[in-house]
Amino acid sequence: MSNLRLTQYKALVFDVYATLVDWETGIFNGLKPMLDRLESPLAESKKDTLLAFESVETDLQRKYPTMLYSDILAHVHAELLRRLTDKSSLPVPDAAEDIAFGNSIPTWPVFPDTIPALAALSKHFKLAVLSNVDQSSFAGTRAILERSDPAHHFAFDAVYTAQDVGSYKPDPANFRYALGKLDAQFGVQPEEVLVVAASLTHDHAPANRLGLKSVYIARQGAVMSQGTPAQYNWKFDTLGDMAAAVAKEAGRA
Repeated sequence: MSNLRLTQYKALVFDVYATLVDWETGIFNGLKPMLDRLESPLAESKKDTLLAFESVETDLQRKYPTMLYSDILAHVHAELLRRLTDKSSLPVPDAAEDIAFGNSIPTWPVFPDTIPALAALSKHFKLAVLSNVDQSSFAGTRAILERSDPAHHFAFDAVYTAQDVGSYKPDPANFRYALGKLDAQFGVQPEEVLVVAASLTHDHAPANRLGLKSVYIARQGAVMSQGTPAQYNWKFDTLGDMAAAVAKEAGRA
């Protein structure tokens, strides 16, 4: 590992939600109105709420790999409501609150280091997204990342979503899809790709299976997607720290 350099790679494949965007805060804030209304003990524990969310989300993604992520979220909200109210059958997520939660992705907060770091990294790499959301949901986040900070302008070179692939990470098919596209679009080979992600479960574990090198962004206090044993080649607390390390390497070149 000591002879590897971040700057020897040509493309970065990013997980977005957990790595670039604080989805845990977004999810908790989105579920809080329901939890408060039901006077659920979960309302007082962000960690317990997120673990309950993750359990339902994982089950639904496995059962419905082609369902749009916004619809997955709506079903998660409905299922959590069913469990908390002891209803005997899963309600169809047609209530306004379920749908609003499903459409909440663009409101999830961006980590403060994300946009400056992406702008800096875009000077050295192709930037690709490989996300478990759908194209429409990501469009709102993309607008914020690319256009909300004129002082740090950049643009993603490619966006690949679960909707495009027809499956959800950690299915290796998602990574194979991205690798094939990177080769076809930019001539970038798998050995020239770095996976950059906060999720050990959804990103680093499948990257290990495919022999890809990866960078772990260990966001402070992260709860979800941390339980799977996985290896990685670099670890940084923030994406900003990674960008600083790249700049340092580039300065020595």
